[in-house]
Amino acid sequence: MGKITGFMEFERKDESYAPVKERIKNYKEFTKPLKENELRDQGARCMDCGIPFCHSGCPLGNLIPDFNDAVYQGKWEKAAKILHATNNFPEFTGRLCPAPCEEACVLGINEDPVSIENIEKNIVETAFKNGWVVANVPTKRTGKKIAVVGSGPAGLAAAQQLNRAGHHVTVFERDEEIGGLLRFGIPDFKMEKHIIDRRLDILKEEGIEFKTGIHVGIDVPADALKSEYDAIVLCGGATVRRKLPISGADIKGVVQAMDFLPQNNRRVAGKTDFDEEILATDKDVVVIGGGDTGSDCIGTSIRQGANSVTNFEIMPMATEGRPENQPWPFWPMRLRNSTSHKEGAERVFSISTKEFVEDEKGNLKGLKTVEVEWEFPPGQSPKLKEIKGTEKEWKCELALLALGFTGSETSIAEQLGLELDNRTNIKASESDYATNVPGVFVAGDQRRGQSLIVWAISEGRQAAHHVDSYLMGASNLPLKGEGDLPRV
Repeated sequence: MGKITGFMEFERKDESYAPVKERIKNYKEFTKPLKENELRDQGARCMDCGIPFCHSGCPLGNLIPDFNDAVYQGKWEKAAKILHATNNFPEFTGRLCPAPCEEACVLGINEDPVSIENIEKNIVETAFKNGWVVANVPTKRTGKKIAVVGSGPAGLAAAQQLNRAGHHVTVFERDEEIGGLLRFGIPDFKMEKHIIDRRLDILKEEGIEFKTGIHVGIDVPADALKSEYDAIVLCGGATVRRKLPISGADIKGVVQAMDFLPQNNRRVAGKTDFDEEILATDKDVVVIGGGDTGSDCIGTSIRQGANSVTNFEIMPMATEGRPENQPWPFWPMRLRNSTSHKEGAERVFSISTKEFVEDEKGNLKGLKTVEVEWEFPPGQSPKLKEIKGTEKEWKCELALLALGFTGSETSIAEQLGLELDNRTNIKASESDYATNVPGVFVAGDQRRGQSLIVWAISEGRQAAHHVDSYLMGASNLPLKGEGDLPRV
């Protein structure tokens, strides 16, 4: 695929970024795309490797060598068809996916891997620009009605696939707009919301019905859906935030990241009606948690005009290269510096927060920490050990807890009698995504726990196949790695 000698002739080249001082003045995306000839050279780097391990690295099973080759040949419309055959929303993954496919790239064994994610993003943007992304309206309907609960990437993927099979699909969303964490979690500087809206226009044209502001299990009893629809697909995500159970955790100024980020997304969208504004402006901010959500809090705090931003991570600093125990083609836990990290945050590793400190008015004024070290006994769980004499107090008026999620909300599960695992995720068969209640399926984070956007889309597609098969006896909807060949 690509050019046989391309990987020897061309070095990896990525998008560039607007200067920090310029980009932090607003919430716009700030990448500067490569020129078409440069992208063709990047496609040329895709090796004729025999076994494309990028396929196994991608949860969607994207046909990566095929669309790389099409880009190299300048056949952009062909590339778009190949890409959309396995991925409903490459404009999302091309911006937000951490690209496990690149970590599995054969070229990455001893060179920089092929820039798969950037190529994917440019394929879909070229397709939208040229009008190649159009509604695929089913020619006939089955008469079956399906309720999809949750409009994140898993819910949207399941909905589109099931609609393609000819079913009547209604998506329920508790927020006021569609998109889940894509809309009210991911900052606009990583993905502007018109990217979601243009895809929603297509989904609506295809015949999918969307109902917003309805919290299933609260506003509408779950059993009401069970009686009205032939099948239900639960895609509500893993939304229960992990808490930090230490002294002072209830002080004003200690805020969950997923309260801070959604409010700012609404503010950027022009909404101002908040019960209580959460702003980093002129404050010393500490972000506790070193993952993507923590990074998003950093970039948002800097744009809000924080006085300083410090990022705490309880784990030790990772290595820049692959750890020895995480060889190719597996996903390595290496040090990753996001664009937000490079905008002015101080990163502190191997540190544990012990206490939040309040001032005389009950507001957060600081926090106390201790340095830690990890022990990794063979065959045992890692052990955390505090280092005596390393206690320290930090000035802090806003602490953002980016500690991940512990599972999904249980109201729907309780009302329908669904079985849960020990993390409050809904149990479902690996073979068909079915729960213990006939006609009720689950996909995405609500089934597998907190995970990646690319896994969510994959889960939604897989679940759709099995729902269709449940309703019709068989399904032509594709499974992982298969091309998209709708039945109708």
